[in-house]
Amino acid sequence: MKLIIAIVQDEDSGRLISALMKEGYGVTKLATTGGFLRAGNTTLLTGVEDEKLSHALEVVERICKSRRQMVSSGLTTLDPTAMGSGAMQTNIEIMVGGATVFVMDVCRFSKF
Repeated sequence: MKLIIAIVQDEDSGRLISALMKEGYGVTKLATTGGFLRAGNTTLLTGVEDEKLSHALEVVERICKSRRQMVSSGLTTLDPTAMGSGAMQTNIEIMVGGATVFVMDVCRFSKF
């Protein structure tokens, strides 16, 4: 048996949980925070039999796609050609989304 720990963006979590449950996988949801943006994300725990691991990971990969997002860099510019005469905050485009996945061996599983 394997334990899948998938850290996904909040935006993808609902669809991923629904897809995993539709395929018969049990899912435990943990609200977590971290990463470059210090934004909310979701950590999902899913226990699967060894022979179902590849399929479960395919579901995660299908749902959790990377995408571009504009964020404030926290830097400012004093460019005199910019609108206004003061400092303006600079935006940068970054990639967000996707999934960070850990797969661990389970030595024992009990359900009481």
